[in-house]
Order: sequence, then structure tokens, then C-alpha cells
Amino acid sequence: MTDDGGAERPGSTIGDLAEEEGPASPPPGAPGCSPKAACDDPAAPARVAALMASPGYRLADEDLGFLQSDLARGVRLELEYFKAEAALRAEGIAHSIVVFGSSRIPEPAAALRALEAARAAAAAAPGDRAGRRALRVAERMVSASRWYTVAREFAALLAEAAERPHGQRVAIVTGGGPGLMEAANRGSFEAGAISVGLNIDLPHEQYPNPYLSDGLALRFRYFALRKMHFLQRARALVAFPGGFGTFDELFETLTLLQTRKAEPLPVVLVGRAFWSRAVDFEFLAEEGVIAPEDLELFVYAETAAEIRDHIARWHAARRLPLLD
Repeated sequence: MTDDGGAERPGSTIGDLAEEEGPASPPPGAPGCSPKAACDDPAAPARVAALMASPGYRLADEDLGFLQSDLARGVRLELEYFKAEAALRAEGIAHSIVVFGSSRIPEPAAALRALEAARAAAAAAPGDRAGRRALRVAERMVSASRWYTVAREFAALLAEAAERPHGQRVAIVTGGGPGLMEAANRGSFEAGAISVGLNIDLPHEQYPNPYLSDGLALRFRYFALRKMHFLQRARALVAFPGGFGTFDELFETLTLLQTRKAEPLPVVLVGRAFWSRAVDFEFLAEEGVIAPEDLELFVYAETAAEIRDHIARWHAARRLPLLD
């Protein structure tokens, strides 16, 4: 029903009706429907044209200069939240498995090509310290590229869980970039499941990975809104080896769990050897800067099956089956 008691067409809104009907024709002789005549004031038409072309006369939602101003930052934050939220709701996504990991770790074939190039460069300039360092990094990347395979396999294992009714679907969500983010999106995409990427706008040019579902390659200006969407639907967090970005998201999540500002969820650190060297969690507990029980906020895993099984067991133990 409409406000005046009339019947409203199914699925219609006031905006829809206005758009369908078009602008109403003004009544004959309505004031303001034509500019002041030049015969009354020769300068009037030019002044009216200049006023209508000025930024102040633009509708607020059509004024990009205003929308991008400091004053409109709150509006931009709101729009950024709603745009992503609308896209996720439209796809019926209720739950997400969030995967973080290095953007620098490539797939195995690419890692081998980079190693060959580094070897050739080092051989051509044996005294170049930067070349020797690049060779060492390339060798380590070949070893680390196994995590690309694990991330890809893990996402593929979740494809069946993604086939839920609209409004209850489970999706893999990553930062939408290359490396291990690409691997998780790729595994989901190749298995025919939903694949979401929350990309961040950076000063240098960047591209989303090609394994994101249509309409779900979402770009953010603000890290805060991106972080909110990472966790709003999160039912598990999987952290592969990574750098500052991975650490940022991981430790923010652990802090929210530790302080109980977020609902509990399983956190899986993939690659115990990497994480044990990168962060000495036991040392933090021994020093008293975290509690011993904080070490129970996460587990380690090495394979795609181990990651999936831990997430499934965690939810099943709480009678919240997610991957069954």
C-alpha cells in the first residue's frame, strides 16, 4: 500500500515510478520554465547560462567535485559500504571464508621462469650484490610457490559448500590481487563457485586477478570499509605466508577475537615453519604480553584438506555446520 492507501505495483518504488513516467510537463505559463527574456535584459541569458553551468547549481549526487571533497568524506564512506553490501546481497552471500596471503608468491611455473631469469642475470653480472640477492629470493619463491597450489586446492574443496540456496551461500573472499589471493580465487572460480575480491585503491596502478565472479570484483578507497566487509560475513580466516598486508589483517582479526569484539571464528595459519619463525607467539605468552589461552585462537595447517577439515570440525562442534 502507498501512503495514501492506494495499491502499489509489486516490486515498484517511488523512484521507479518517477523514472518510468518521466518529468511532469509544467502547467502553461509556469514561472521559471524559461530564462528571462533578452528583450528585458540583454545580459540575462548569458548570466543564466553561466549560473546553470556553475558547480553550485549541480545536483549534489552529480557533483563529483563535491563528492570527492573533504566535507563529503562521510558520504563516501557510507556509499562504499552500501555498494559492496548491495553486490554481496544480490548474490545471496551470507557466509565467507576469508583467505589472506602474499601477493608476491606466484604459481609454480611462474616462479621457475623467474628463477631462470634471475640465474641468467646473476651469471651476466657475478659481482652485482643486488643480482645475487634477487637470485636468493627467486630460489625461495620456487619453494614458497607450493602455497599457491595449496590455496588453489583448498578453495576448490569448498565449491560444494558454495552451492547453497540464495541467501545462504558461502564464498571465498580475498583481497582480489595476485599471488596467493589469486590462487584462492582461481580454485573457487575453476570449480564453478562464487569468487569475491575486495581490492584496495593504491597510488600505483594495479589490476584485479582474473578469477573473480562478475560483479564481485569490488574496489575500495578506504581500508576501514574493506576490513569491515572482510569480517562482516567471515566464518573462518585462513592466513597463508605473507607480508605487511597479511600481518595487518591477521593481527587485527586476532585482536578482535581476543577482546571479544567479534564473534568467535576459526583462524588457520598455513605453513607452521613460516609462521613460527615470523612470529614467536610462545615468546609473547612467556613474556606475559598475551595470555596463554590466546595461543588457542589459531591452529596451524599444511595441506588443503587440513585447512578444510579444521574449519568443518570447528563449526560442527558448535552445531553450526558450514561445510557439510
